[in-house]
Amino acid sequence: MADDEDVCVGAVNDVDNMGVRIGAIFVILVTTSLFTLFPIVTKRIPRLTIPQFIYDFAKYFGSGVIIATAFIHLLEPAADELSQPCLGDAFQNYPMAYGFALISMMLLFIVEFFAYRLGTLYLKKHGIDTHGHHHAAGHGDASMPQETIAADVTYSEDEVIRDDIKLQNDVEANKPDSGFSKDASVASEVVGVMVLELGVVFHSVIIGLTLATSEYHGEDDEFVVLYPVIVFHQLFEGLGLGSRLAFLPAQMGTLWPCLLAMGYSICTPIGMAIGLGVRHTYTTDTPTGYYVTGVFDAVSAGILIYTGLVELLAHDFVFNQKMHKAPMWKVAISIFEVCLGAGIMALLGRWA
Repeated sequence: MADDEDVCVGAVNDVDNMGVRIGAIFVILVTTSLFTLFPIVTKRIPRLTIPQFIYDFAKYFGSGVIIATAFIHLLEPAADELSQPCLGDAFQNYPMAYGFALISMMLLFIVEFFAYRLGTLYLKKHGIDTHGHHHAAGHGDASMPQETIAADVTYSEDEVIRDDIKLQNDVEANKPDSGFSKDASVASEVVGVMVLELGVVFHSVIIGLTLATSEYHGEDDEFVVLYPVIVFHQLFEGLGLGSRLAFLPAQMGTLWPCLLAMGYSICTPIGMAIGLGVRHTYTTDTPTGYYVTGVFDAVSAGILIYTGLVELLAHDFVFNQKMHKAPMWKVAISIFEVCLGAGIMALLGRWA
């Protein structure tokens, strides 16, 4: 029982060696920025274009990194933090971390659905969906064969001709390559990337705060272990995010993807700066500290689980017609790259 109480004593960690910690801020900022911007810059600047298979590797590898981050680096720590013995009875008797992750997943699903719905209505309002999807009374759905319609209702020859033209227009309007579908797909892609950005930004600040306030006395201390692991963690995650930002629609130009990349890159340094600023008063080993970090980690885990499985894996493999038609060896390589990213990121969870 005494051991259980010791984990919530709230002792302030020794955060000396300020030179090393300040240096870590700039190391993480530079490495994360380079790897996040690399896919964007090489994709948008013709002279720097690199082979397509490198982009594909970064994209699929990054998908695995995002998924492993959600489960190993966020959900598991959240479960540990929100089950500490010094927290309230509600947290002792219920898996709150998984509850918060579930809530964030469902809220994200609802928000994304209605954002996509409102976005497509906005496009229709501005004339993107020029053909419409309305049918004359008694005609049924546009996908219904003409023979089925004719069996139910008798038409004159002119009416049949008009219906044939109407059906052809409706079919064209519903084709995957129609202008409406393209713009709707663009809107969906942008929403997906923004959701991914939200998830990784959320927990990057917490990571920086944790690193800045970790103990550092020598080779066996927490800071020495966390420092290189977090550098690689942010580097791989940045590569995954950057590969998605690189394929944003050309209409967004180069500036917006670069700004989003830099927004992610500065989050961990900002968290570290905050941690150094409150180093004499802040500690995670208190009920408040466990509540804050646990809830943030759980919510971020829910966001990244939804994004990784739905926006990344499902869209890249299950619903991607190009992947369905690709040679099996190419599919196998892509799946291996996903597994490689997940495996390496899961391995890093051994130390952080």
